[in-house]
Amino acid sequence: MTPANVIFIASPLEAEHVARLSTMGVPVFYRPQLLPPTRYQGDHTGASFTRGAEQEAEWRAGLAEATILWDFPEDMVLAPRARWVQATSTGVAATVRRLGLQTSDLLITTARGVHGGPLAEFVMLGLLAHFRGLRQLEAEQRAHSWVRYCGGEIHGKTLVLVGAGDLAQATARLAGAFGMRVEAVTRNPAKDRAGGGVFDAVHPTAELHAVLGRADAVVLTTPQTPLTEGLFGAAAFASLRPGAAFVNIARGAVVDEAALVENLRSGHVGFAALDVTTVEPLPAESRLWDMPNVLISPHSASTVAGENGRITEIFCENLEHYLAGNLRGMKNIFDKQALY
Repeated sequence: MTPANVIFIASPLEAEHVARLSTMGVPVFYRPQLLPPTRYQGDHTGASFTRGAEQEAEWRAGLAEATILWDFPEDMVLAPRARWVQATSTGVAATVRRLGLQTSDLLITTARGVHGGPLAEFVMLGLLAHFRGLRQLEAEQRAHSWVRYCGGEIHGKTLVLVGAGDLAQATARLAGAFGMRVEAVTRNPAKDRAGGGVFDAVHPTAELHAVLGRADAVVLTTPQTPLTEGLFGAAAFASLRPGAAFVNIARGAVVDEAALVENLRSGHVGFAALDVTTVEPLPAESRLWDMPNVLISPHSASTVAGENGRITEIFCENLEHYLAGNLRGMKNIFDKQALY
């Protein structure tokens, strides 16, 4: 007899977290030998990998029985019984579209809340590197040069966040602790105005360019949707205060990368810290690699040692509600309407 529910783990997961899922009273299908070898802790993709014929048959048999998925398998069509996917990412819009799940009945929950802290730390790393002159210090150290100077600071600077969700709120808390003024731009200012009390001001998207004129630094945290793709283009960059810092922890498609490169080259954008790019991996010929005012992170700013443990806790809490039929009690339900 086929069990009513089967959890299928579709991306690499540490044994301790598999064991935690196994205590929830639902059969767990996890075959690490059927998944790509991991390149680092918390790797949800793995290295290039091809299953043999027997492995592929085992993989397909497991998917055929699965009703609950940890992460998205690329071959979703092989999981006809699947009713719920717990994603390991916060931003899943592009994946949902790529897999053609926009109009499906599949319940999708995200990892929202897991990545805010690490990404906020990356933002502050970039801002401190720029305003405190890290590159200058590194150059002086390489030259064995001891020359005193007057530097900048981030205290009192204005930070504009494009987006007001959990990533923006986590960033605002850290930026506020450094004495920055934090303003957010969002589609729903009335809803996001409170923002846990972490924003000094919240503005509608229609006012984006006007708000950017006050920005010493801007951070993109917005999800990728048809409304945000290409949102930050030449006009947005032109609206920035000269020399402003630019940080992208959203998605590469939100930015016109050619416009970013041109503004970095001219110095209108003083510094950019990029965790995402339009094409990933960033092509070797990209001018961004060699620009002295750019910091590149290989889409890894959110990946920290405790990531999968936090996602597992969300999954287990959601699983309790799911099994009890209390879908309203589940965390981080993805709204497919946001795709349109």
